[in-house]
Amino acid sequence: MKNSIKIRCSADRTAVIDIEGTIGVESASSASHSVATYEAFNRALDEIRALDVEQITVNIRSTGGNVADALLIYDALCELDTQIVTRCYGYTASAATIIAQAASDGCREIMSNALYLIHRSMSSTEGNAVDLQQSLDLLNKTDERLAAIYSSRSGREVEQIVALMNENRGNGRWLTPTEALEEGLVDRIVEVKTSRRTMKARIADAAERLISTLRPTADEPMPRALLDVEAAAVEARSSAAIEALRSGQKRALPTEIEAVDDPSDREAEEPANAASYSRDADAMRDAKF
Repeated sequence: MKNSIKIRCSADRTAVIDIEGTIGVESASSASHSVATYEAFNRALDEIRALDVEQITVNIRSTGGNVADALLIYDALCELDTQIVTRCYGYTASAATIIAQAASDGCREIMSNALYLIHRSMSSTEGNAVDLQQSLDLLNKTDERLAAIYSSRSGREVEQIVALMNENRGNGRWLTPTEALEEGLVDRIVEVKTSRRTMKARIADAAERLISTLRPTADEPMPRALLDVEAAAVEARSSAAIEALRSGQKRALPTEIEAVDDPSDREAEEPANAASYSRDADAMRDAKF
């Protein structure tokens, strides 16, 4: 997945921010590839503020990343007076779910085919016992902060959220959209729209729109060229219909088979001694008794 933050605006004063890939900078080696940082996001917000929009939709396609950047983005969205809609796609996990909580009331959305995961924070630490203890303290405080955010938006007790984060040894459990809704982590499931219209139907609609555009008003005469186009189209449809009718009639005709001799029409074959029987019968009729 390409890591990026993109913004676009529509005519109805709605801005869209797309967050894709890793959130924040995970390491120095990946800094050039992790574009979804707080700095990049803040620049996007500056552009949106200049547009004076009424709604911002944040599309999230991310499995997480740096918690610090996610918290900063969360705070930046919460500070806006504009209505915020967050919409989760695919595997939405970890730090990405923090950003998803920044939506206005009732505006946390998840696509019907997505999966949602919250878990305990993680880190990679090197050093002595003091360094490790400091890292442990930070992880625990981070978990407390995250649980408080999830709790405040879900209406669940902090203990319930912590229990969910602690599942599978702190790695959490993937939730279906329905389960995420039941846990209060989202407000609405967005059903994926599917198109069942055939290519032929779409082409026909496009042709009809073209003819409608070219067709003049009732007060204007129709151009000869357009009349010819429509006449040709009508003739083509009529020819196709006639050909289909004839084809159907042919298929409905009785099946023809080759003529076969009917045994009932054949003369009965005489047995070998039929002639002698006939002569004996004639002789008996002529005999005098």
